[in-house]
Amino acid sequence: MKKAHRTLRRGPDILLREVAEVLTQGSWYEFKALFLVVFANLRAKDAANGGEEMLRLRAYEKLQNLVQQGAVEKSGKKYRALLPALSDLMAAMTAQEAAQEVQRAARSAAGPASSAAAVA
Repeated sequence: MKKAHRTLRRGPDILLREVAEVLTQGSWYEFKALFLVVFANLRAKDAANGGEEMLRLRAYEKLQNLVQQGAVEKSGKKYRALLPALSDLMAAMTAQEAAQEVQRAARSAAGPASSAAAVA
């Protein structure tokens, strides 16, 4: 019987970074205008994967998470970054991504021999 293996590869959250970058420009954005800017930036970087509607849903979810975490202020239908909180959040995210990269490097340096020993 074949065993299904599922690998979870999580890289940097490009969409969240782009939303944060646009919001840090300091002005108020309605979601539609914010998404248009984010989508144009991601397309320019060739990072808009999954279709526009799926990207719109993911961007809205990320924005709502930022509001819940206190990094973005919502007034009616407009959003704006709270710069100290958003910069702290992005710094923590960068540190977490760096730690994950160190773990990946350590696993790849250990090579397949260590994983074979773990199985045995």
